[in-house]
Amino acid sequence: MTTSNDSPFVEKYLTPIAVLLGAIIIAVAFAFGTGERPQTTGDANQPSVVDIKNVKTENSPSIGSATAPVVIATWFDFQCRFCKQFETTTLHEVTKNYVEQGKVRIVYKDFQFLGPASLETALYSRALWEAAPDKWGNWFFDVMSAEGESTLQKSALDTLAKKHGIDTARVAKLMTDKGATYKAAIEADRQEGQNNGISGTPGTIIGTTLLSGAQPYASVEPLIKTLLGE
Repeated sequence: MTTSNDSPFVEKYLTPIAVLLGAIIIAVAFAFGTGERPQTTGDANQPSVVDIKNVKTENSPSIGSATAPVVIATWFDFQCRFCKQFETTTLHEVTKNYVEQGKVRIVYKDFQFLGPASLETALYSRALWEAAPDKWGNWFFDVMSAEGESTLQKSALDTLAKKHGIDTARVAKLMTDKGATYKAAIEADRQEGQNNGISGTPGTIIGTTLLSGAQPYASVEPLIKTLLGE
């Protein structure tokens, strides 16, 4: 039977404990999260199989030899903190161990959904890729704060670009002259990703495997080795 003495006990002890447990659960969920997802009402298409051979890679920013035997396609958003995590850990190791050896090419596909800053950075990225493809790189993620939010200002991107010896005036002109073309390519990338079952970032296709989220290097390297026959 419930008594009036139960209420003070609940308020004094159980309620604070419940609040604390809730905070811990939320913190753990955030710490072990692996990806960002757009706020949509529909489900992305879920194909029965994926295959890197069916991914369009010709006009997207990439690093590595065009003749590399293994191609990896990764869909990302410039403001996605998990994309930055994936880039600076897993893909950093892939670059060091396989891209620089001419064995792997990484193709970056746009899946920009986290706001205007994501789109503007993607447009800048596209223009820079056309202006100086040999100088395109993951330094774009340097515009992101530690909390995962973009601190994008064109002046900040220009400052970074100039450090890499890039003609920022040419980049600006391309953004103006070909902005509509770049936007169409960005949207096409996102649609292609959705058609391949990607509903958040990062999403990566290696061979016939689709990886969701910021997967560790230990999950990626075996797939590469298999494709290389190692």
